[in-house]
Parts: sequence; structure tokens; C-alpha cells
Amino acid sequence: MTAAWKAAGLTYNRYLAIAARAARRSLKEDKRIIAERRGGMELRFAKWENGKMGESQDLAKANAAAMAEHASS
Repeated sequence: MTAAWKAAGLTYNRYLAIAARAARRSLKEDKRIIAERRGGMELRFAKWENGKMGESQDLAKANAAAMAEHASS
């Protein structure tokens, strides 16, 4: 059986981001503000080919681009 997030065409990271955002939005105002500050995504990654590191990319932007490309196909 395929996981619901996979059947919906989401990556696992995107699924977790959506779930975390929903959880943060359900909090009371004071706790929500604190949680939203922690929720910012500032992760970077780089692809390695033939033992050499490629260009470092922002994970959020790369994920958004991949989702847009997936939606258009």
C-alpha cells in the first residue's frame, strides 16, 4: 500500500513541512509565534558527481521548483 503523501505526489520532506505548518497554525497565538520562528527552513544541499561537489542550493527553492516541474508534467 502506498503512503498517502506519496499517492498525492508529495515528497516526504514536503509532506513533513505541510504537517508542521498545520500543527504550528493550530497553536494559541503566543505559542504559535514562537513556533513559527523556529519553523523557517534554511537548509542547503549540494549534489556530488565524480567526487566533486556541485553548486550549493537552497532546499526550499529546489523543492518548490521540483514541485512546479512535477505539477506541469
